[in-house]
Amino acid sequence: MEFTFNVFYTLIAAVLVLLLGRLLVNKISFLKRYNIPEPVAGGLVAAVLSLIVHSLWGHSITTSSELQTSFMLIFFASIGLSANFAKLKEGGFPLIIFLVVVSVFILVQNAVGISLATLLGLDPLIGLIAGSVTLTGGHGTAGAWGEIFETTYGISGAVALGMASATFGLIIGGIIGGPLAKLLINRYALSTPRTNDEIEKLNDTPEDINNTEYVPFEYPHRVRLITADNTITTLGLFAGCLAFAYFMTGYMKGTFLELPTFVWALAGGVILRNVLEGIFKIQIFDRAVDVFGNASLSLYLAMALLSLKLWQLADLAGPLMVILGAQTITMALYAAFVTFRVMGKDYDASVLAAGHCGFGMGATPTAVANMQAITNMYGPSHKAFLIVPLCGAFFVDLINATVIQSILKFIG
Repeated sequence: MEFTFNVFYTLIAAVLVLLLGRLLVNKISFLKRYNIPEPVAGGLVAAVLSLIVHSLWGHSITTSSELQTSFMLIFFASIGLSANFAKLKEGGFPLIIFLVVVSVFILVQNAVGISLATLLGLDPLIGLIAGSVTLTGGHGTAGAWGEIFETTYGISGAVALGMASATFGLIIGGIIGGPLAKLLINRYALSTPRTNDEIEKLNDTPEDINNTEYVPFEYPHRVRLITADNTITTLGLFAGCLAFAYFMTGYMKGTFLELPTFVWALAGGVILRNVLEGIFKIQIFDRAVDVFGNASLSLYLAMALLSLKLWQLADLAGPLMVILGAQTITMALYAAFVTFRVMGKDYDASVLAAGHCGFGMGATPTAVANMQAITNMYGPSHKAFLIVPLCGAFFVDLINATVIQSILKFIG
């Protein structure tokens, strides 16, 4: 029997998952030591419990996908609303270098998938599906391309295959990022962890928005001082971003500028932020944007993991599990030996490596959660929080789409 949760029950369940995750991370030293994000910790426990219930009694739940999508779009809109052109200039050369590193990895990811699929006697396109289509692309890209693979290229079950691979990547991306960054930090003595007292003191100290080092998303648990008026204004900005996103998604459908809705939400935030500040001299209240962005990030991840049906992953054939296992190892090795080294072999580079694991295997929200787990323990990384959200949420999708289309011209 399947139970369907409406938006209210879905929200209640997501909050309970987050509270469970926070409790687990605070009580289990292993989770804290290896910087596992709270939504991932709580979400995996919920998914395992759901698997047990389904296996023993055949019951399952379906959560509100509309609510999950809305929180995802709000998160991406908050990235756009936090990105004024001055901050984009601060990214500068490191942003370009990181984009090159990520672009090369997309090629490596697809090479691994296609090569292993061929060696295992599968259609090479299955290797592409288990490559950047689903891992770098995530569930949205998996669904969109899955239909194309089924109708145009005759890959039966491509959508289900893509969703299962993207689910695997979402889980793994949230698991390997924190431990990898911790390993690099300890290996090269890049930083020392804060004590629990230091972390609590920092979180209880209100953020100074006038501090030039302020970067959104960096301290999700830190106190933010906002008012009701600023909250209402910020909600209006988010509504504008989402309205723009849905309009552009429909308007550009079938054109060369057809992009996922979350990309338009981010673009709408960038446009709205810079038009209001640059032309009308209206100051955006970053603290309120930060609160909504972090809350949406946590709730989205909790809902995504809460909605996992792990028994569906059991349908993955052995060869596909071999490919996905190889992709996991490739991601970890590339982040450690390429991303980390090319980006400077310093503390910022270790946080960037954790972020790369997040969106290289899962999604941008996972990348941000990975980095938050690290910076909450070891200290700020303004460069990483400036580069990864924009790169993972916007540029990567454009690069990935170009790479996929180019590969299809040769092997499709």
